[in-house]
Amino acid sequence: MTMFYLLSFLDRANIGNARVAGLEKGLHMTDRQYSIAVTTTYVPYILSELPSNLVLRKVGPNILMPTILTIWGIIVTLQGFVTSYKGLIAARFFLGLVEGPMFPGIVLYLSQFYTREELSLRIAYFFSSASLSGAFSGLLAAAIGKMQGVGGKPAWAWIFILEGLFSFLVGLIAFFLVPATPRDAKFLTEEEKEIVIQRLEKDRPFVNPLDTFSFREVFASAASPHVILIFIIYFLGGTNLYGLALFLPSIVSQLGFSTTHTQLLSVGPFAAGFAVTILGAYFSDRYKQRTIPLLVCLLIATAGYALYLGSHSKHTSYGSLFLMVSGIYGTTPIIAAWLSNNSEPYYRRATSIALGFVATNSGGILSTWRYPTKEGPAFRKTNIMNLTFSLVMMLLTIINSGMLHYANKRKEAKREEILAPYADGEKDGGTRAWVELGDRHPDFRYVL
Repeated sequence: MTMFYLLSFLDRANIGNARVAGLEKGLHMTDRQYSIAVTTTYVPYILSELPSNLVLRKVGPNILMPTILTIWGIIVTLQGFVTSYKGLIAARFFLGLVEGPMFPGIVLYLSQFYTREELSLRIAYFFSSASLSGAFSGLLAAAIGKMQGVGGKPAWAWIFILEGLFSFLVGLIAFFLVPATPRDAKFLTEEEKEIVIQRLEKDRPFVNPLDTFSFREVFASAASPHVILIFIIYFLGGTNLYGLALFLPSIVSQLGFSTTHTQLLSVGPFAAGFAVTILGAYFSDRYKQRTIPLLVCLLIATAGYALYLGSHSKHTSYGSLFLMVSGIYGTTPIIAAWLSNNSEPYYRRATSIALGFVATNSGGILSTWRYPTKEGPAFRKTNIMNLTFSLVMMLLTIINSGMLHYANKRKEAKREEILAPYADGEKDGGTRAWVELGDRHPDFRYVL
């Protein structure tokens, strides 16, 4: 799954490196047209996230995940053969449509393999590949940049062609490697499979599917206060995240570094982001706590934006990018785990996760319009917005934590009252109570 997401982020964000390598000039595009091309990716991306999560169990992750990776590998490769702005728009549209299911699908998939307290670190393992992809993208682009003119193609085209072909090959191989469930994992013995299942059943009573799809579960998720709050947090964080993912090479370039130096200097902040993402998630799982690690990451990001705004040196500005990327990238696995931890049963969790990423990528759309070249390298208005978003995320995190704490206390105090309509002779209200109440069941403890 880590390789899947690395390729997903690489193939979606490498347009930033292609831009530095001459994409706009090669296709005779303006800054506005570039922003439209990037935005075009996110509209179908958003629209495909919820439906794909709802059919994931039916189709099987062992079929759906490798299939979409293989198809988007073909699309990215063909992107290197476009000769016009309209051709690029078409390629970006279909790329977004096929890539959309990947991130929410992986989070939902992993939630069926790991207990709630283990999930943040596992999400961090695969999500940290987003920061690694930023590092790899810079290194690859610097190397591929030397292929200018090979086969009659510009360097930016080779970035798409070579990276797309690699995704296509990994997709084909993945059909033989991805298990549908823990019971289908060929790398586990029968005894190990039983241990995994027993641990999951002890963590929550929804491991063996109890619920069936209904729009009631979709609406129940969308109406949950903690899901709504995380939705807003995700939108704000997504704006900051994708702004850095898509425009960091352009920001570094406008600071006054050469093309090759820009590609190489883009590596450092993403490498730092990788380290902070893993550490933040490790401590989040280690201490079974989402609020404090999330606030720490947001403090780091806030410091980065404040430093950039106050900087009068290109080296200080570049250094502040390390804090921005580390802080913002570090928040994502913690938020994703928090959302998944507190949504049950399966289809409510599938909906919550998908809605979270709809919000993230809606923020991605906003970010594509916040870095016009004429405002660089300071991007003062944008960085004031980013700083404000980070502060609001901190406030909403504290509110969400307080609200969940209150909900736990309330469920404990009113347990009998909540379960009364489901009394059927069983001490916990029976299976029907768990299915219908889900995370609102009094014995289900929200993770703070």
